[in-house]
Amino acid sequence: MAKIVKDVDKLASIVKDLKAKGKKIVLVNGCFDILHVGHIRYLKGAKMLGDVLVAALNSDISVRALKGSGRPLTQEGERMEILSAIRFVDYVTIFSEPTVDKILLKIKPHIHAKGTDYTIETVPERQTVLSYGGEIAIVGDPKEHSSSEMAAIKNR
Repeated sequence: MAKIVKDVDKLASIVKDLKAKGKKIVLVNGCFDILHVGHIRYLKGAKMLGDVLVAALNSDISVRALKGSGRPLTQEGERMEILSAIRFVDYVTIFSEPTVDKILLKIKPHIHAKGTDYTIETVPERQTVLSYGGEIAIVGDPKEHSSSEMAAIKNR
C-alpha cells in the first residue's frame, strides 16, 4: 500500500534516499476528483516509466480555483486515501499552488509525467523540469474521460 505523505519536506527526504539507492522517480499531478479509467491509465503509464511514482494532489482550495465552486466533489483527505490505495502509486502529497513547480524543484523527479491533454511543449511546468535536467513524458489514453464532464452529468 502507498504511503501518504502530506509534507513536501518529508517527501523530499524520502525521494533523496530512494535516488541514492538508484531508484528512478516519476511525478504526476492532478485533481483526481472523480476517479475514472483515464486516471488509472495515466497513473499506470507513469509508473511504467520508473521505479517510484509520486502523485501530487491538488488541494480542495486549488481544485475550487481551477474548477469553480461546487468542486471538488470528493474532499482532499478522501482523494488522498483513494490515490494511496492504487497499486501504481507509491507516495501521495498535496499542493495548493496553481502548478506543481514548487514540488518539482523540491524533489527533482527524473520524470514529470502529464496526461494526453498536454504535449511536451505545453506542460505548464516545462521550464522548471528542464531547469534541473528532468524529463517530461506524456502518458495515458486519449483525453476521452473527464471528472468535470461526469460532474456536469450528475448535476443535470
